[in-house]
Amino acid sequence: MTAPTVSARTGFPILPLLILSGAIFVSVTSEFLPTGLLPDMAKDLEVSESQVGLLVTVFAGTVVLTAAPLAIFTRNLSRKWLMVGLLGVFALSNVAAGLAPTYEVLVAARVFGGLAHGLFWAVTGPYASHLVRKDQLARAISVTNGGGTLAFIIGVPIGTAIGHALEWRSAFLVMAGVVAVFTVLTIVFLPPVKHLEDLATGEIRLPARKDRSLRGVIVVCVIVILVMTGHNAFYTYIAPWLIEVADFSADAVPGALFAYGVAGAVGLLLAGLFGDRFPRGSIIVFIVGVMLSVLLLMGVSNVPWLVVVGLFLWSASFGGLPSMVHARNLHVASHNIRDFASALVTTSFNLAIGGGAFIGGLLLDGFGLTILPWGLIAFVAAGLAFVLVTDGLAARRER
Repeated sequence: MTAPTVSARTGFPILPLLILSGAIFVSVTSEFLPTGLLPDMAKDLEVSESQVGLLVTVFAGTVVLTAAPLAIFTRNLSRKWLMVGLLGVFALSNVAAGLAPTYEVLVAARVFGGLAHGLFWAVTGPYASHLVRKDQLARAISVTNGGGTLAFIIGVPIGTAIGHALEWRSAFLVMAGVVAVFTVLTIVFLPPVKHLEDLATGEIRLPARKDRSLRGVIVVCVIVILVMTGHNAFYTYIAPWLIEVADFSADAVPGALFAYGVAGAVGLLLAGLFGDRFPRGSIIVFIVGVMLSVLLLMGVSNVPWLVVVGLFLWSASFGGLPSMVHARNLHVASHNIRDFASALVTTSFNLAIGGGAFIGGLLLDGFGLTILPWGLIAFVAAGLAFVLVTDGLAARRER
């Protein structure tokens, strides 16, 4: 006898949302674990820091190439058991990374993890939308994306601390064990959902490319690409920037990343409070906050405690943006293309993550670490301009 599926409920299903949040936690920690261990990995593998930074690019590039096709290919599969399988792949990819004898094997392990990561994000966002009413969507996405924020508060800093205390490989192996725990929790506590609407007799399901809501999804994707590329051009190399520009010791980096992660939780809380009430204005305010806080960070780079304040403000401004753009995407996408729309936004995120890491590496090699914050500001400013123009056009159409 199969378990009953879950559709949108009248209450707020906190436990299933927390399970999704935990799954996102292990996914995001796995993706960004190299950022805190970048100097250690470069030294051990005898490659440059920019080459280790490219591990983020490789991971994200795999997502870009595979997320949308895999979402279409797996459209009719159970969302719950698909997620269980994807978490299993995450666990194996972390084991492979931790045991990798060479840089090339490590790259292969990251590709393996990237294959699961894109499809995972195409499933998790819509999963939350099937559990709640539409007017609860921003709050639900804030809860599930809290796992991503917790990854920066706990996952990446603790992984960095483990890597410094033992060696970087231990951090990946410990992460594999954490993924296995959340896989079991997903099996036990996450209810299945009905992710496709039933068709009437004689009705044919249109392909996603012909859906009228796709144009709004593309707008969201462009916002993600511009803002997130700028963010990751700087954030990917935050550890060497803190050590070489802000004069932090290597042992102080986990503490700085912890402060950054805590601030992200503040931003996520603000997104949950205001995202449903002011969906357009909130995104604009957060983007402006990112630009101003990074300008502050550059101005106080010689004062360590003010650097931590700047990191806190940057993360608080940035922390709510991913959940707000995911919520906007699910609002504009029709029910039957939500998985595909989420795959496109996931592709955009990872294009930005990989592209940002690549552009940041080029800037690092060509001009040094001090140019990286300016790269962030240039891309984020372009994203702000695009949001203002498209929101203005949308408001005019609505009037």
